[in-house]
Amino acid sequence: MPEALEISLFPERLDEGSPEERAAFGMFTICAAQASLTEGFDFYLKGLRAGPLVSGYHVAEWFAWNWWRLRWEPRSAAPDWAFAHEMTSIGEGYVWPNVTIFSDGVRTAIISKKSSRPDAKPFRYVGASPLIVPSTSFESALDAFIPRVLGRLREQSVGDTNLDRLWSDLLIERADPDIAKRRRLEALLGREPDEASDESIERLLADGGRLGEAALDEIAAAAAAGGGGVVSADRLEQIAGERGKDAHPRDAVSLRSEFKVSSSTDTPAWRIGADAARALRKQENLGFEPISNRRLTSMAGTVDSALTTVGEKGAPFAFALDDSALKGRIVLRSKWETGRRFELARLLGDRLIGAKGALHPATQTFTYRQKAQRSFAAELLSPFASVEDMLAGDYSLDRQEDVAEHFAVSPMTINTLLKNHGRIDRDDSDFDFVALAA
Repeated sequence: MPEALEISLFPERLDEGSPEERAAFGMFTICAAQASLTEGFDFYLKGLRAGPLVSGYHVAEWFAWNWWRLRWEPRSAAPDWAFAHEMTSIGEGYVWPNVTIFSDGVRTAIISKKSSRPDAKPFRYVGASPLIVPSTSFESALDAFIPRVLGRLREQSVGDTNLDRLWSDLLIERADPDIAKRRRLEALLGREPDEASDESIERLLADGGRLGEAALDEIAAAAAAGGGGVVSADRLEQIAGERGKDAHPRDAVSLRSEFKVSSSTDTPAWRIGADAARALRKQENLGFEPISNRRLTSMAGTVDSALTTVGEKGAPFAFALDDSALKGRIVLRSKWETGRRFELARLLGDRLIGAKGALHPATQTFTYRQKAQRSFAAELLSPFASVEDMLAGDYSLDRQEDVAEHFAVSPMTINTLLKNHGRIDRDDSDFDFVALAA
């Protein structure tokens, strides 16, 4: 069962400020399973409080303005990403929770960290364990919180506010499938509503019929992560024709019904990928041994030279592009054979996990689909049970490299497997990116 998420405002009195600020002043909390992600030490009370005293108007306004990006945009290094995802950016003179919120499209991560200064005043946040909820649950929490703030405004005879306009516009956008699709793509591009160029959005929408609607989200997110423009279907077809390798989609291995992997929004992406890889190994009687290049290309329905030829750096990402069930092309990017094996395994996993459409992209983003691919590739090429046996409790870098060489994967693949299974600690730098949004 997913953890219930509740965003609340408990009324308190404020004698100064704008009418909106005073009407919606109170203790702000984000709670799940009776644990507060906003808890901290109140300097004036000299004790713990479940949340800070702030104006709920400002936080509701921030939620409404950034709704699309909070709902759809994954973690990235985009320059203004923090303004849409970190509550400390709200401003207005309050000490806001040190909370970061982002989504992989299926699940939403809410990361609460303690205040950077141990003597912070007037409110010092103590931090909390990261929370992962289905993104639909996050939607529901906002759908309950923002109307409650508007209700507080009405009780205090405050009307026709900027929040009223933002919320009304947002509800209209969410109810219109065409506008909602556009807003989602803008968010994945790391842009505010109507901020992305019409050319980029129209190009994406026009390519939906050729590449598949689901692929558009991945292309948009990849454009944001790479800092470049949106790659068109024509460009992908050109790259595939000039630099790709022949593929036969119908020849690619598929999971029989008894090995199918079920999924839900309660399931982390890494588990979906790992379960699918274990199912494939079992179906194909692969045991726990390394997979040869020939076996891997055969399962992926492509030619041996896909792995022996140095990858194409001119491509925006690795991808498979199907013309039909009988004909397609595969483009890999890595200059290292271990990298190309991993990319090809990701593309195979994308098919097995059930992604629809002609384009199967393997990008550097942190959407649910891409994380499931990576987990599939890691487990398929280097099954964790075998990795664990070989390491026998020695998780040193030298031993990790030995195991990586045995399975013909990169040392990073082994390192990530160990982190995902809790055998070694994560660094702060990769904790948010890999574990929390999984």
